Amino acid sequence: MAKLRVPVSDKDHQTGNTKAKIIMVEYGDYQCPHCGFAHPLIKKLLKQYGHEILFIFRNFPLQEMHPQALISAQAAEAADKQYKFWEMHDMIFENQDILSANNLLHFAKQLNLDLEKFSMDWKSKAALSKVETDFDGGIRSGVNGTPTFFINGNRLETYDASYESLVNAIHVLH
Repeated sequence: MAKLRVPVSDKDHQTGNTKAKIIMVEYGDYQCPHCGFAHPLIKKLLKQYGHEILFIFRNFPLQEMHPQALISAQAAEAADKQYKFWEMHDMIFENQDILSANNLLHFAKQLNLDLEKFSMDWKSKAALSKVETDFDGGIRSGVNGTPTFFINGNRLETYDASYESLVNAIHVLH
């Protein structure tokens, strides 16, 4: 069973219960249709079991297949500088079929972000570095596709794109 090689830290994007015994990490690509399909499943899981789970999202843009994935990840990182990572994360996944630089700017405007700051942060070395660090950690952990989930450090091999497989995994692997 593959193991998560980069421990969860306060540099990760986290939601849920920070004291939870179940830590779920997703390596995801904002333009990946499979990640788009998993997104509402994760939202449902957090709604139902959020008190039992700490959920982490890490960037794993597969640029060759998904040309808008990198700029989308950078946009989410830029939104994080204004404390709106999860709002941008959700907006990107919920509008996955229309990703473009112009639409990402439009999303920032919809989130009432300071657009000048957002534009600077979006193109910053810091945003790119965060995405690259996440990606490198994924490679070190054996990630070769998206979405890839780890629960309490162990790669989830039984995810079959169903909600039930996620629920079963959190009950079995914790």
